[in-house]
Amino acid sequence: MKLCIAEKPSVAKDLANILGANTRHDGYFEGNGYLVSWTFGHLCTLKEPQDYKDHWKYWKIEDLPIFPERFGIKIKNNQGIQKQFELITKLVAKATEVINCGDAGQEGEVIQRWVLLKANCQVPVKRLWISSLTEEAIKNGFKKLQDASKYDNLFAAGNSRAIGDWVLGINGTRLYTKKFGKDKTTLSVGRVQTPTLAMIVNRHHEISSFTVEHFWELKTNYRDTEFTCQIKRLNSKKRAEEGIAYITDKPFEIVSYEQKEGKENNPRLYDLTSIQVDANKKFGYTADETLKTVQSLYEKKLVTYPRVDTTYLAEDLHPKMPQVLKNLKQYEQLVNPILQKPIPKSKTIFNDKKITDHHAIIPTGVNGQGISGFEEKVYDLICKRFIAVFYPPCKVSNTTVLGKVEELEFKTSGKQIIDPGWRIVYTQKENKESEEDTSSKESTKDVVLPNFEKGEQGPHKPFIHEGKTSPPKYFTEASLLRSMESAGKFVEDEEMRDLMKENGIGRPSTRANIIETLFRRKYIERKKKNIHATPLGIQLIGTIKNDLLKSPELTGQWEYKLRQIEKGTYSPQEFKQELFQMIRKLTDEVIFN
Repeated sequence: MKLCIAEKPSVAKDLANILGANTRHDGYFEGNGYLVSWTFGHLCTLKEPQDYKDHWKYWKIEDLPIFPERFGIKIKNNQGIQKQFELITKLVAKATEVINCGDAGQEGEVIQRWVLLKANCQVPVKRLWISSLTEEAIKNGFKKLQDASKYDNLFAAGNSRAIGDWVLGINGTRLYTKKFGKDKTTLSVGRVQTPTLAMIVNRHHEISSFTVEHFWELKTNYRDTEFTCQIKRLNSKKRAEEGIAYITDKPFEIVSYEQKEGKENNPRLYDLTSIQVDANKKFGYTADETLKTVQSLYEKKLVTYPRVDTTYLAEDLHPKMPQVLKNLKQYEQLVNPILQKPIPKSKTIFNDKKITDHHAIIPTGVNGQGISGFEEKVYDLICKRFIAVFYPPCKVSNTTVLGKVEELEFKTSGKQIIDPGWRIVYTQKENKESEEDTSSKESTKDVVLPNFEKGEQGPHKPFIHEGKTSPPKYFTEASLLRSMESAGKFVEDEEMRDLMKENGIGRPSTRANIIETLFRRKYIERKKKNIHATPLGIQLIGTIKNDLLKSPELTGQWEYKLRQIEKGTYSPQEFKQELFQMIRKLTDEVIFN
């Protein structure tokens, strides 16, 4: 008998139907030479301090740091979970082969491996690795089962991550709570949550200490077009008035008029972070709500695996794209123009070098009609993004006009869309939102300027524009996710974000949970779309003097090491040794300072 272990009952049912295991038992399916069961997610967890030594149960600063010689796992203290584990143990004992059918990612690997270790599995183990739950994907996956040992490094990375989080969480929380906690307040410290909270608290301080400065700019209207003087902003109204007096009644002359044809590249396919960012910007959904929604769409076979950090597709998927597009019947009008020509194999879409475990999130082509609410809106985002990448780029005309009054130079710029290209996929409102999301001080306005000729002159109407500097903006979940992804820096440029992902804070699959944890512990709160630090969160970060705990860059380096373990270029033993040295140093600093 071959035993297949899935992560959820719904997935197990799909596998059983395809494998012909049609007899339902309590906790598993059976038939056609297969047993199919499931784990309900995490059945096991790392042991607690008191499981190693009785006196570690008590929070005593003299016992720190707590660092077991050998880390162990145990079954969670839940009657339903323990019953399911006992069943899996019995099924493992009578199986000739086990097929790990957990989610194809680091967390899924840890969940299954821990269960098999605890169940004392002695038979060969194979791995089912699929990116969608469609019948075709599952059948192809079973034809290409891999030996479980191929994923040993993936498990080593996930196991090291769990140990690292345990060590820092247990020791850091007990250390700061016993040293600084007042009125029985628990000061929770974590590898990812603390630098994330630190970013929010630092932003709070930046805003609180910000001093508004007024400034004045010289502007003028020439032929119903506004030009801005190209000098530094003036810090007094008197100087601005002197400037106006100087240029009044003097002719305005066009120095140059330049039009350049350019293009706006297509948006990239979604990874988990970018779909969370867009859903937050457009609909106000939290990162956690979006993750759960995409996971539900995945389990309904409508989209591919969600917990991914790449915006590329595997090159061997290229021949399958026309059929996936054809199957998106509700988007037929948008899809038909693409299918008139062969789909180019662009490296900005299909690139094996940019993919590790999974490809970008795309629709599977299964009929998505009948879904509603969150699911309908998020599915629409994914489908439109998928369609948009296959359209031509948007062609634009960028115009820059320079003028002068005496020796003072003035400038204006504008943009005209010549051929909308991929923008056809989106409504006028969605295109406007897209422009706002990527806007910067250097961007040009989407306006058509009059034709000017070099050397032309004429009267103009100068005026003063008074403005004031703005403080940094509070984080939204969208901007916080982007900053977590790129090690504390808010980066809009997609290529730059890709380069920084290996040093990001946390993983795509964990960031939503980290943010929710900070809300749950009352360290942060929502005010409309903005995220604010609470007095408790500000107090905690103020208490922590060690930069190692608060720095996104250093935490990103830890994340980088975990990825190297996954690649097999760094050992878990070395990671644990460095972890112990770090926690020993941290403990001594806090206790003796």
